[in-house]
Amino acid sequence: MAGLDRVILARRGKMLFELFMSFAKIGAFTLGGGYAMVPLIQEEVVDKKKWIDKEEFLDILAVSQSTPGALAVNMSVYIGYRLRGVLGSIFAALGCVLPSFLSILFIAAFLTNFLDYKYVKKFFQGAGPAVAALIFILHLRLQKLKSLSGTII
Repeated sequence: MAGLDRVILARRGKMLFELFMSFAKIGAFTLGGGYAMVPLIQEEVVDKKKWIDKEEFLDILAVSQSTPGALAVNMSVYIGYRLRGVLGSIFAALGCVLPSFLSILFIAAFLTNFLDYKYVKKFFQGAGPAVAALIFILHLRLQKLKSLSGTII
């Protein structure tokens, strides 16, 4: 029986690690906040991992929008809780928030010395249109899901 308990704990630990890494990857490579993260969350948890289906994703999105707080964090908490309870929600939320927190910490410590460099300015000039494109992609995906399910968004 002790061997079975270790296997169950290992599976739970692996899932918690996967939750953390999935949301950390999304959080690390997304600029523009929660709405820019939604298409990446959908791709990761619906299309790749198949943790939830498209209908449930739309429900999670609706609930997360109506709940106070950052949209992506609300979604990560909901998905984490759905998959692995309270621990899952903690791991998913930490994965979602930690990359941004560490980035801001790094920027606050070092970027002020580099703000006048040409390439740094160009990066920030290009980030705005990239975020707008991600939000437009979200719009297109939600319209597609809406037409498939008949749900009114």
